[in-house]
Amino acid sequence: MRIVYFTHSLLSCWNHGNAHFLRGMLRELAQRGHDVLACEPMQAWSLENLLRDHGQAGLGAYYAAYPELRSQLIASEEDIGAALSGADLVLVHEWNEPALVARIGRARRQGGRFTLLFHDTHHRAVSDPDAIRRFDLDGYDGVLAFGETLAAVYRRWGWGDRVFVWHEAADTRLFHPPARERRRDGLVWIGNWGDDERSAELEGFLLQPAHAVGMPLDIYGVRYPEAARLALDRHGARFRGWLPNARVPEVFAHHLATVHVPRRFYVTMLPGIPTIRVFEALACGIPLVSAPWEDSETLFRPGRDYLVARTEARMVQHLRTLREDAALRQSLAASGLETIRARHGCAHRVDELLTILTRLQRAPTDPGAATSTPGEREGALLS
Repeated sequence: MRIVYFTHSLLSCWNHGNAHFLRGMLRELAQRGHDVLACEPMQAWSLENLLRDHGQAGLGAYYAAYPELRSQLIASEEDIGAALSGADLVLVHEWNEPALVARIGRARRQGGRFTLLFHDTHHRAVSDPDAIRRFDLDGYDGVLAFGETLAAVYRRWGWGDRVFVWHEAADTRLFHPPARERRRDGLVWIGNWGDDERSAELEGFLLQPAHAVGMPLDIYGVRYPEAARLALDRHGARFRGWLPNARVPEVFAHHLATVHVPRRFYVTMLPGIPTIRVFEALACGIPLVSAPWEDSETLFRPGRDYLVARTEARMVQHLRTLREDAALRQSLAASGLETIRARHGCAHRVDELLTILTRLQRAPTDPGAATSTPGEREGALLS
């Protein structure tokens, strides 16, 4: 089967978390014998920032980890047509320009023989509905939403049983425990500051507790404004800058534990959707403590796969206990890894995708019959 995925970038993971799952998912499809292609724009914002900060060397980790993947730069109508030619399945990520999303939908309506799916992995449907409102999804056969609460939004917009929950997952070919354990020390957090979507939470559930316990804290990420850097300095955290996602497993392997600090929208308006770092951390066998977050879809086993800190004081207690209790660290790591291997690897998501495709092919529908633009029923967001 020929599968084409239109993404903001496959090459760059600079402030582009979707690239993590996309790489693992496409590699799994390729390993199963499918012909896979990623298409990305000529001037992707993420890639431009990566090259500006790190040059071509910044792509080295990706190329080394994913030699079987290929991407095509899209610069013209002809490029789009060539990419779609012969495709059996086309997926379009929500971080694409509205014109491209609409152009591919027209190709499907005008006789395209491929199944066309829109893939949403962000909170914009509730935090910035105007951004989603600009998408013309007429012609799309269905929507893949990375959590049940997001899928419910699309159902209220009229997609009914043509919206499917498709969580992200860990690329377990890359994210796994180290072959040989080494000395571990301190705490690590890998993530971007987040445009003030979790500034208070990062200070209260990460910086202050680590400082209070006296645990060395390494922080990796991008888009840290001056105020954030000053906060890191006040609490003695060591800012390491951008880290290629392909190198995350080796960094996890040097630390005792990590922390999950969800963005506010995934606590309040779209509960139940974890960041991909939860999947990746558990796959690497590093103990994890989560700031307040409700696992409403029972993806994991809170208290067994990871610890939950409902308050900042509880986070301090958990970190102190983890530092001192090797048996607890071992138990959490083993349990979290067990859950990932049983339910949350990219191989599981490929199985789910192929099942969704079979379901759509057995029950053909009129593409885009639900609604031409998601925003037509934006009032449902407030109901």
